[in-house]
Amino acid sequence: MAGLAGRILVADDDGDVLEALRLLLRSEGYQIETATSPSAVIAAVTTRDFDALLMDMNYTRDTTGGSEGLDLINSLQQIDNTLPIVVMTAWGSIEGAIESLRRGARDYIEKPFDNTRVLRILQTQIELGKAVRKGQRLESENQSLRPSGAPRLIATSAAMQPALKLMERIGPSDASALITGEHGTGKDVVAHWLHAASPRNGRQMVTVDLGGLADGVFESELFGHTKGAFTDAKTDRVGRFELADGSTLFLDEVANLSMAQQAKLLRVLQTGEFERVGSSKTRRVNVRILAATNADLRAAVAAGKFREDLFFRLNTVEIHLPPLRARREDIPDLAAHFLRLFAARYQRPLAKISADAMQALMAYTWPGNVRELAHTIERATLLAEGDTLYAPDLTFRAAGDGVPRLDEMSLEDVERVLITKALARFDGNVSAAAEALGLSRSALYRRLQRHGL
Repeated sequence: MAGLAGRILVADDDGDVLEALRLLLRSEGYQIETATSPSAVIAAVTTRDFDALLMDMNYTRDTTGGSEGLDLINSLQQIDNTLPIVVMTAWGSIEGAIESLRRGARDYIEKPFDNTRVLRILQTQIELGKAVRKGQRLESENQSLRPSGAPRLIATSAAMQPALKLMERIGPSDASALITGEHGTGKDVVAHWLHAASPRNGRQMVTVDLGGLADGVFESELFGHTKGAFTDAKTDRVGRFELADGSTLFLDEVANLSMAQQAKLLRVLQTGEFERVGSSKTRRVNVRILAATNADLRAAVAAGKFREDLFFRLNTVEIHLPPLRARREDIPDLAAHFLRLFAARYQRPLAKISADAMQALMAYTWPGNVRELAHTIERATLLAEGDTLYAPDLTFRAAGDGVPRLDEMSLEDVERVLITKALARFDGNVSAAAEALGLSRSALYRRLQRHGL
């Protein structure tokens, strides 16, 4: 029964309406409590817990403007801004309903109401409300474990807990870690968190994107070079391993390495020793290695495309990040976080996300994962008016429902849609998507960064 986890407060000054709703909701297993005035609602909410509030907008017989309901919503936001509020209005005033959403209500129902719509809206809002409250509770617990200087992790879903537990265990160590997951799942955020949790956090973590590194500059980039080592070597250059001495080196997109590059990397990982290009002097460094990939390295090893000894050297511990579609409970908190971030960055007055916008965010498939969610909220922040983000402000430009016709799209839009479709077709495998699109991995990575995927 849906109501086994649902306790609803119903507020209206009309006894017939209260009785009708009581019968409807109890038949679905909900626990019901009623109130007939704003003061009774305040008293109930301040002393008891509810999963949702279904409330009328007018309580004085000779008023129809809904001001009582709007004032009540303001008061309730001060008491508990996580309580899902669904308003009822008998006057068909869309303006009043929209204003209630701006004040903090999650949805509205017009009288005479449709029973199916009432039940659907309440079920949706109760589920969203529980996800938000659970997220706040677990976020508080996670924050108490957050290392100083570590990036904020918004990860309260069950799917993320195995990764969080591994991070807490190995963060303070020098252990190498392989961070896996689809493109845009936050592998770089995890790497920064692990570095901040380690004794090496007094020095800056060094990052190298192996996905966009051309073959000709690999050794120079990682190991450095001496003046005159090749035509453009005008001065000595320090490589990433030397820069990371005593700190952490994050090797992003490690699956992109050629077999020759893998052999050179393996040597320094095994011995801590290397030579700059053009020098015979052996140098030694003490570096913690964190690596990341969205590829299946085990399959690459089996296919002879990745060295098994290098795989084991990188894979002391593997931290796998699930795609956003597998951790939908995190979407409300992630969206709210990005809204605060971009509203501050662009000095916009946005403060909340409407119920219809949140439902749209929850329903979308997110092929670009958390990174795509961030870019979606950023675009919406720039497009929205007022202090609330609504569903029409959202632009889902990936493949799927709502994609414009080809003759309505720019070349950039077409490219983005084709890339997104290819990633979806190959379950996020960048190598397979690049081959299908006729691109090199590095060329596809540059396009992924440009399109925010």
